[in-house]
Parts: sequence; structure tokens; C-alpha cells
Amino acid sequence: MSEDRIHIKDLFLRGIIGINDWEREKRQDILINITLFGDLRPAGLSDQIEDCINYRTIAKKVIRYVEESDRFTVEALATDIARLCLEQEGVKRARVSLEKPGALRFARSVGVEIERTTEDFA
Repeated sequence: MSEDRIHIKDLFLRGIIGINDWEREKRQDILINITLFGDLRPAGLSDQIEDCINYRTIAKKVIRYVEESDRFTVEALATDIARLCLEQEGVKRARVSLEKPGALRFARSVGVEIERTTEDFA
């Protein structure tokens, strides 16, 4: 059986990310895409919010976390975001794509994509 998905697309935030001194002082643009995997059948059948994976709560946590973060690597920040997503009830797996627009000359952006399950943080 295939897994259901919720997509949070193009969450555009600003935070401290990078290893250079200037990156540690000035907030940079960070583009985030998240895919949450879980069973959405109960919500589809009941049409009740309590049966849904609350993606609004997840988005708020991610926004708050990224705006307050000061990670050195995109890999670490993406892992932190995946962990936050997996704390939400009903989320079985999370895919996080994180980009730093303009971080590399001649490229629109540079980024990573990771996928984690609850077992990765057990």
C-alpha cells in the first residue's frame, strides 16, 4: 500500500546558516520544502480535524525554529526540521529539502534533500 503525503511547498524563511563569519552575523534566505508521509484515510473518511496531521502546527514550529536557529550546515538544519516534523502525531516519515538561494556563484541555489523516519531519532 502506498503512503499518503502532505506537501508544504516553498516555505521562504531567513536564518543564520553557514560557516563563514559574515554568515554568522547576517540572516540569509532559506527555502524549505517538506513532504510528510502518513495515513490520511481516517481524516478522509471522518472529515474531522482531530483525525488530520496538523500541518499548520508543523509549519509554525519550523518557522520559529529556523528563524531562531544558528546552524553551521544545511545538513544539520534539515535534520532538525525532519525531527520536528516527526514529533507530530501521525507523521511516519518526513522528506526535507533545504536550499540557500544565491549561496554559490552562477547557481540559483545550493541545497540538500533528506528523508528520515521516527526510527532515525529513536
